[in-house]
Amino acid sequence: MMKKNNLRRKQLKVSGMILLILTSAVATSWAASGHGEVHNSWLAIDTWKTLNFAVLAIALFLLGRKPVKAFFSSRKKEIADELKDLEQKKAEAEKQLAEYQARFNDLDQESRRIIQDYIQQGEEAKKRIIAQAEAQAEKLEDMAKRTIEQEFKSARIKLQQEISSLAVEQAQDVIQNAISSEDQEKLVDDYLKKVVA
Repeated sequence: MMKKNNLRRKQLKVSGMILLILTSAVATSWAASGHGEVHNSWLAIDTWKTLNFAVLAIALFLLGRKPVKAFFSSRKKEIADELKDLEQKKAEAEKQLAEYQARFNDLDQESRRIIQDYIQQGEEAKKRIIAQAEAQAEKLEDMAKRTIEQEFKSARIKLQQEISSLAVEQAQDVIQNAISSEDQEKLVDDYLKKVVA
């Protein structure tokens, strides 16, 4: 912002100097016109005009040399500074572009690596789940076999108990039919003798 203000001030100064010089030149030319008088001497008029112009040009050169030189040198410096800034910004932009391209390439490789990792993890999880399911199936099969064996044992025991109770009942029936009441009394007496003895 300050550069722009300084530049405008310098431009106004130079414009003012040029306007002053032009006004002086026009006024001098108008004053030298002779106010409608006829001059016979061309040489004298041209000489004075030339001298007048030379003095004016020398004065303009002497007065305007430093400001014009300063203006153009400062303008040259400002342009050089702006070019340097633009070159730096261009270099920074190219550097950032290279970084972004490198990041993009790295991101592409990273995404491929992540996808491969997820695929590998998925395969491992699949194998682990299948192994767990197989182990669970084996456990269930073992439990089913044990349950069936227990059921068979339980059924066998119940069957043996039923057979035993039926055999006892049939034996009682056979014994009751085969033993008379006299035989029963004799058996009871023998038993009591053994118990008492």
